[in-house]
Amino acid sequence: MQGSNTPPYDQSLYSVHNRLFFRLFQVGNSLDRQCLKELGISPVHWSVLGALSRPHVKNIGMSFSDLTEYLGISRQSLDNVLKRLEREDIVQRVTASHDKRAKNVALTPLGHQSWDDYQMKFFQFYSQGMQNFVFDDAVTLIHLLNKLNDGLKQIKIEDIDDASE
Repeated sequence: MQGSNTPPYDQSLYSVHNRLFFRLFQVGNSLDRQCLKELGISPVHWSVLGALSRPHVKNIGMSFSDLTEYLGISRQSLDNVLKRLEREDIVQRVTASHDKRAKNVALTPLGHQSWDDYQMKFFQFYSQGMQNFVFDDAVTLIHLLNKLNDGLKQIKIEDIDDASE
């Protein structure tokens, strides 16, 4: 029985949503585990390398804020990863071309080489992880995950007590 402060909801839809979000949680954990086990790096490390190796930012880097937005992670999480990658000489802070006071995060020559060295392993990782998908499945999944990500960005939980007044 629902309490007086519980909004009505479709139990079967709730159950499907609950299973979906739990599966996303499991997939994220599997990705973390397999990245560390098979590649020796975290998904965030991999994502930073990928973000900073894109052709339009390869030489100039990205601002810290743009990188957090692009990767969809917290400033604190990114800062921790960047500090480790700076110690390993994979990334560096460079003066931004548009503002000499601002710093961008960019790959070092070793970072570019690291990205290049990982390419065959990434290809194998993708191929094995997606082996049960045909091309159209993968494209559809990307579309659906983009829709879910957009929906997650729109979430604004109302306080039940405030909404009933």
